[in-house]
Amino acid sequence: MSTMPNSSRRAIIVVIDGCGIGAAPDYAAFGDLPNCDSIGNTARAVGGLKLPNLQRIGLGNIASLEGVAPVGSPSGVFGKLRERSNSKDTQTGHWEMMGIVSSTPFRTYPDGFPEDVVKRFVDATGCKGILCNKPASGTDVLEQLGEEHQKTGMPIVYTSGDSVLQIACHVDTVPLPTLYKWCEIAREIMRGPHQVGRIIARPFKGEPGNYQRMSFERRDLGVKPPEPTFMDVFLDSGAGVLGIGKIEDIFDKQGLSHAIHTGTNREGLDLTVQAVKDKFDLKSHSIIERAPDAVQLIFTNLVDTDALYGHRRNVDGYAKALEEVDGGIGEIIEAMREGDVLMVSSDHGNDPTAPGTDHTREYVPMLAYSKALQNSSGLNHDMGVRDGFIDMAASLGAWFGIDWRGPGVSFLPQLTRVV
Repeated sequence: MSTMPNSSRRAIIVVIDGCGIGAAPDYAAFGDLPNCDSIGNTARAVGGLKLPNLQRIGLGNIASLEGVAPVGSPSGVFGKLRERSNSKDTQTGHWEMMGIVSSTPFRTYPDGFPEDVVKRFVDATGCKGILCNKPASGTDVLEQLGEEHQKTGMPIVYTSGDSVLQIACHVDTVPLPTLYKWCEIAREIMRGPHQVGRIIARPFKGEPGNYQRMSFERRDLGVKPPEPTFMDVFLDSGAGVLGIGKIEDIFDKQGLSHAIHTGTNREGLDLTVQAVKDKFDLKSHSIIERAPDAVQLIFTNLVDTDALYGHRRNVDGYAKALEEVDGGIGEIIEAMREGDVLMVSSDHGNDPTAPGTDHTREYVPMLAYSKALQNSSGLNHDMGVRDGFIDMAASLGAWFGIDWRGPGVSFLPQLTRVV
């Protein structure tokens, strides 16, 4: 059992999915261009962003961003993180934030899934066959194959630049329980030599020409982290950990006491504010026996910048999503207590101005805010460029006084005053 964390402190982590801030040094090894820059290129393309809350913490002090000027006295700690792991996918990025550096990337399938894998899936599900079987845009496959899927009943199975197998089915053609069962079967097949990071259920509804993906009913079946994360250590100490959005899927429920899926960024932000205000219905969303009655770590993933706009290269939508997140950050800050710390970062880039539809290998921004930090002496607001997302886990350990023996160096000061 780990040492019980300082009970007067909490941490709120907000991950703006697919939100990089300039090409990482190894961009070329991942097939990206030297000018990839999710936030910066978006700001230039739309004539400037309005992100006043992130700006006050120090976002504009990290890099030159049109519309987000640097401030003379940032209210928080700011800098950027370079990913150590050999990948640029969602799962690996989140795992590294919690202390795991992945040297071997998950397998990808740029030419589609092999015949033996497809045969095993068809035989196990009885679905008679599949459609697509290649990397594709989730919205494009619905336009191209949605009607054929409804006529034949065969699922649309596709992948992307990520290590994923995605199954799209119309809810009137393949009921949700059946789709979820098929995904469970695919998860068992895609292990061992064919292991992928996630199996994703992509239900949709509507009519030909107007198909709509059902975001709330999406499910991701991942794999468990290969070793304990900071979340495991924290949960083992007796503290509660709440995952909002797809955190539950990314960690395959490991290290969490409570979890809830979300359909939109707005929902994720609202639930995060409720949790900060202690108005979240914990009992209804506990996922372990004897779950704590309170949570001290709130971990939120906001996926719209990635799933809805980054992959689809929708610059205007990406910009609006960032501005919506900024408004939600303001609400979170207003609800925070003195012993709370807010960390805002990302898991990888997904530049909506870049060619293709894949993630981009970028630095990610790191912003931290707390009322308690304002009262600490010798606070260095500029954390600079940090070597690894793992510094987030180390910083959480410092904040809570947890003996975190994993990798990373804290960017938060040791606060001796009890808050």
